[in-house]
Amino acid sequence: MRHLTPLEARVLGVLVEKQHTVPDSYPLSLNALTMGCNQKTARSPVIEATDAEVLSAVDGLKALHLVFEGSSSRVVKFEHNMGRVLGVPSQAVALLTALMLRGPQTSAELRLNAERLHKFADISSVEGFLEELATKDPARVVKLPRSPGEREQRWAHLLCGEVVLPQGAGAASASAVQPSGLAGFSVSAAELSALKAEQARLQDEIAVLKAWAQRVAADLGVPAP
Repeated sequence: MRHLTPLEARVLGVLVEKQHTVPDSYPLSLNALTMGCNQKTARSPVIEATDAEVLSAVDGLKALHLVFEGSSSRVVKFEHNMGRVLGVPSQAVALLTALMLRGPQTSAELRLNAERLHKFADISSVEGFLEELATKDPARVVKLPRSPGEREQRWAHLLCGEVVLPQGAGAASASAVQPSGLAGFSVSAAELSALKAEQARLQDEIAVLKAWAQRVAADLGVPAP
């Protein structure tokens, strides 16, 4: 199977996600699919795709048999066929989906972010499926080198091809950013990019935690925090 484009990966991830989170609306219409691709939360990076661009991505996925049109509906709707085509179990589909929608993550982050797709018993269970995906032929995920300041290594999917790491990531760059009012403190361009990516990741985590807290509050019948 050829590598997917970033938008094809986003479309495929949205179809898997919505199958579990809004089953009453699944399969998805083109409008619902585009909205899912352009969500501002639980997405990294955030994008602005048009209906035409999403439909083009759907056509590419249909050619790979990863997506097909649902039947018995007046409006054309789309379903995924990811697990069968890739030959992986539902647990692996959940992890790949989280990686496609949110970018590289640690095992602990994946366990949290994939919770609505599959409830993993513990982190070791997550790592077991990741290792299985990493040793497939072809490999579907890769464990990234630990960056400076990171306590755990992150995983990334390979459905769009090899992961390109920033040149000299973690090393001092020739051009450094000097924030106003912080004399003697410099941040390299690579470090600044990493900080922005980390900020976006943390914002996504906060959104997930808020949604989880609201579900718990609703189940308990108490006001949401």
